Amino acid sequence: MTHFDALETRSADERAADLARELPAQIARAIERAPAVAGILRDVDPQAITSAAVLASLPVIRKSELGRAQKDYPPFGGFTTKGAADFEHIFQSPGPIYEPGMRSGDWWRIGRFLHACGIGQGDIVQNCFGYHLTPAGMIFESGARAVGAAVLPAGTGQTELQVQAAVDVGTTAYSGTPDYLKVILDKAEEMGERLKITRAAVGGGALFPSLRQEYADRGILCLQNYATADLGNIAYESEAQEGMIVDEGVIVEIVRPGTGDPVPPGEVGEVLVTTLNPDYPLIRFATGDLSAVMPGESPCGRTNMRIKGWMGRADQTTKIKGMFVRPEQVAAFVAKHADVVRARVIADREGEMDVMTVQVETEADNPSLFEGSITDTLKLKGRVELVPPGSLPNDGKVIEDRRSYE
Repeated sequence: MTHFDALETRSADERAADLARELPAQIARAIERAPAVAGILRDVDPQAITSAAVLASLPVIRKSELGRAQKDYPPFGGFTTKGAADFEHIFQSPGPIYEPGMRSGDWWRIGRFLHACGIGQGDIVQNCFGYHLTPAGMIFESGARAVGAAVLPAGTGQTELQVQAAVDVGTTAYSGTPDYLKVILDKAEEMGERLKITRAAVGGGALFPSLRQEYADRGILCLQNYATADLGNIAYESEAQEGMIVDEGVIVEIVRPGTGDPVPPGEVGEVLVTTLNPDYPLIRFATGDLSAVMPGESPCGRTNMRIKGWMGRADQTTKIKGMFVRPEQVAAFVAKHADVVRARVIADREGEMDVMTVQVETEADNPSLFEGSITDTLKLKGRVELVPPGSLPNDGKVIEDRRSYE
């Protein structure tokens, strides 16, 4: 299969040179035209931000900031470079948080993912993402248009009608959540109908290996991507099915939860994304999702960085003894001690009481050295357990709740 465009096969030097040109321009545009971003980056010289390494010095933008800003400056909170009436669509996400959208130009960059799925000219895509208020339906429809495929805008529900429509129009590809395709296929068997679907582009939920295999057994190649309403396509699978390849329109960083500090390659952390979309220039936007960088390049020939896909949520805020403990507090404790590599808070129960244990990765051998700063930063007293550097699990967790709620 040919690649979607030449961007996918750039060398590392070519990609870095392009980034050194595009990133300063994006940040300058955001400061000039997006008031909220200008306020966050008011002391930043855009021309100095020429690489992902330098980008890591900028503040993190969290989705909660969008929600607060939109209440004061509706509908987009000053994070876009043009007014609401200049967009073609306005969507609503839970919160509510309002998101802009454009039908033209593959605005969310989903065409790259659909092309990797083998979907293109001559295909009819049954698009089972929602179209009402939420953006997923239009996100995938714009991608289908970008690769020249026709779209059956099916949305969700009414499964018998979904089957009938697939039969009548000759649907060849599916887009939607991973599990809803099985609902359609099972209903088709029940109705005695045979569908022509051979490819599936899924997102919005976990694609479990057993479900992917069930689709493969039915002759359907099923690949998944990672996208959000704010950022569009972030990463996607190719036919190699070895991790997710980062989209060419974004810069992805993996950082320690609660901070903006990059983690070592391979370590699980929170996904931060900077988008090069000129209309919606989100800079170091925290997704709240966990992932990790994979070494090397994909066997499919695409050369961009790969991540392992969705590995859980980074917001591990937990109430212990009636007090909230947040990832950023754990990060503040670690930052206080040069001899501490990582830390992990464990919430548990003894009898009918909450107990907190703080596991500290360090070569020190005296737990009392850390008790005072733990109380200062976490606002709670807890046990201190010293563990050797590198011994805590690589799962992105800085707060683990072991209490049973059953």
